[in-house]
Amino acid sequence: MKIYVAHSRNFNFQNELYDPIKNSSLIANHTFIFPHEEKNESFNSKELFQNGCDLVIAEVSYPATGLGIELGWADIMEIPIVCIYKKDSKVSGSLRVITNTLLEYSDSSDLIAKITQEIQNLKP
Repeated sequence: MKIYVAHSRNFNFQNELYDPIKNSSLIANHTFIFPHEEKNESFNSKELFQNGCDLVIAEVSYPATGLGIELGWADIMEIPIVCIYKKDSKVSGSLRVITNTLLEYSDSSDLIAKITQEIQNLKP
């Protein structure tokens, strides 16, 4: 499964999001696209979505215009979207327009467990 990891740049996404996924068993079974592995790298998510993407996992604890645009493209292209957010974060109610899957997590192990479960739920 090809999975795009969407997020704001307003937090330490390398340590809090990318590293837990990279250090999990998920990485052996799926292709994850981490759009900002290089800090100043620009990534064309619209092109990726047009050429084939199976799932978008969006970390929505930190609102961002670019993240919203990406989620809109994914929704229009009918790519499933799973939104994840840190416990006690206030997330936008507008996310319910693009997905019914909003998952709260407490720490990195909980994050991985929730992502793993959602991937299993999506498999045919």
